[in-house]
Amino acid sequence: MRWTSMMTGLGLAAPDFSLPDTGGRLRSLADVRGPNGLVVAFICNHCPFVLHIVDPFVKVAAGLAQRGIATVAISSNDVAAHPEDGPVQMADFARARDFAFPYLYDESQSVAQAYQAACTPDLFLYDGGLKLYYRGQFDASRPQTAHTQHVPVPLPGGDLLAAAQSLLAGAPPPAEQRASMGCSMKWKPGNEPEWG
Repeated sequence: MRWTSMMTGLGLAAPDFSLPDTGGRLRSLADVRGPNGLVVAFICNHCPFVLHIVDPFVKVAAGLAQRGIATVAISSNDVAAHPEDGPVQMADFARARDFAFPYLYDESQSVAQAYQAACTPDLFLYDGGLKLYYRGQFDASRPQTAHTQHVPVPLPGGDLLAAAQSLLAGAPPPAEQRASMGCSMKWKPGNEPEWG
């Protein structure tokens, strides 16, 4: 099912977390932040919207890391219903896609709830003080299916990149921020938030 991001309020502090990475090491918000900011990306292994952007996203993340903006990816899907999103598969996915950033497993789904992550991918860009600066789409492209028309974009990841450039320049958050679109978060029975 298609879903869009909640577009939570700008300026909110990034919720803390302690989650295992694909090697089993616990990582906290303080561990993964960059000096100039942090991209928190809620993704999963199987979503066609994630698969559509993952390779350019990895490249964008590498470029942002060189400018002091770190990236962390988090998978929160119910693996009982979607075993392809489990921790072993996450490790394989991160290796195959050359992730140079941590990929964390949110088994309880409490971190997704704290961030109000509603879809995959759901992207949040925080400034150096870990205040929300941008939330929304990676770019305007979408996976092409029989029911959609491919939208070419001049720069893969252009929306996120433009926001990051504004952040690094000390400018206010972009006035226009478009919601991310993707597969709905796969909540465990009883975990569905009111807004989900």
